[in-house]
Amino acid sequence: MAKAKTTYFCQNCGTSSPKWVGKCPGCEQWNTMAEEVVSKEEALASNRNYALRKNKAEPVPILDVERHENPRLASGDMELDRVLGGGIVPGSVVLLGGEPGVGKSTLLLQMALRLSGTRILYVAGEESEQQIRLRADRIGISNNELFLLAETNTQAIFKQSDALLPSLIIIDSVQTLYTVFVESPPGSVSQIRECAAEVQRYAKENNIPVFLVGHITKDGMIAGPKVLEHIVDVVLQFEGDRNYTYRLLRTIKNRFGSTAEIGIYEMQGAGLRPVLNPSEILVTGREDMPSGVAVACMMEGMRPFLIEAQALVTPAFYGTPQRTATGFDARRLSMLLAVLEKRLGFKFGTKDVFLNIAGGLRVDDPAIDLAVVAALLSSYQDQPLKTGLVFAAEVGLSGELRPVSRLDQRIQESGKLGYKRIIVSEIGKSQENPKGEIEVLPAAMVGELLQIIF
Repeated sequence: MAKAKTTYFCQNCGTSSPKWVGKCPGCEQWNTMAEEVVSKEEALASNRNYALRKNKAEPVPILDVERHENPRLASGDMELDRVLGGGIVPGSVVLLGGEPGVGKSTLLLQMALRLSGTRILYVAGEESEQQIRLRADRIGISNNELFLLAETNTQAIFKQSDALLPSLIIIDSVQTLYTVFVESPPGSVSQIRECAAEVQRYAKENNIPVFLVGHITKDGMIAGPKVLEHIVDVVLQFEGDRNYTYRLLRTIKNRFGSTAEIGIYEMQGAGLRPVLNPSEILVTGREDMPSGVAVACMMEGMRPFLIEAQALVTPAFYGTPQRTATGFDARRLSMLLAVLEKRLGFKFGTKDVFLNIAGGLRVDDPAIDLAVVAALLSSYQDQPLKTGLVFAAEVGLSGELRPVSRLDQRIQESGKLGYKRIIVSEIGKSQENPKGEIEVLPAAMVGELLQIIF
């Protein structure tokens, strides 16, 4: 019996080393080397598996390559189709990552149940068929063409797929797969890399799209080697807060579409409900708004929607003033407070400041700077803003209002929801709403804001 050989692999980039080192020579990350068992015979068997491919590749001139426009498969979910770039591409491999309990399995099972008339193979590596059936009953959609398979061996999965001939394969999750050509346990760097490569080859050779569910680490990165994200065609990130019902589906990588799209869902008892107009949910729309509340029009990818910035300014009775921001960068809040104190003379140095973005969203669009400033001034003077106001401008260190991107879309979205006026930078004053549904108010400096909002 051959002696087992151990090799150390980096959990971040997959670099191998014959001995343990504290710093990875590939990605230069510390304490990422893990020991795995690899034998020479299995490495040779893996090489033979690569050699026994169905199609042997030969060099072809680029002008001789035929162009095939394969129609995309509609998933039945408008938000998912938007993020994928118009639907599921045949032969593509999609990796869906997210925190435990955010709804990754529910999203894919819901998609599979809605694809009536399409044969789908759902490979469960973490749950039993009974658990998946209970979730399907809770969703309330039935599909006789959905087949469940509780298997983690890649060779057995491919054998069952060849017999079933599905049009779509869902694997939950890639960290539970293992191949006989690698001796390491499931979830290790070697297993994830080899299994992902086998799935990718199978999808391309049979023109079957595959969805892979991936775990994430405590840092929010997809677990396993970085080569996993290079192998797949699309990388999706499913985000959400346990304290809120909203979920965001972001595109990190997409070879068939834009990476600027975003999908929004609401978690309910019967599954995930696509939110087609998030502005109606994130903004209360009350006529008698209290002080410290301002509405901003932000862009999340290519999609505009309105959010509420809520501020509370109170005297600091306990020594050092507090600066707390939820859903907003705390350092940018400190910068905006310094601008207001320097340019307008408001004494925030003796005040406790609390800022919250309603709905549990985390935003980084600089266009909401003006709404944050308006909310701070409104709470400082304890005076509500005028009704029907929307803000879309960046605030500079000198107090000037800077223009933001895609201003036309922001104006149209604000007018569509019934708002009467939008405050923008003076540089964007030539932008006019073609339908005349909303009045555009340009401003050059933050000092002009006081005359408009009160």
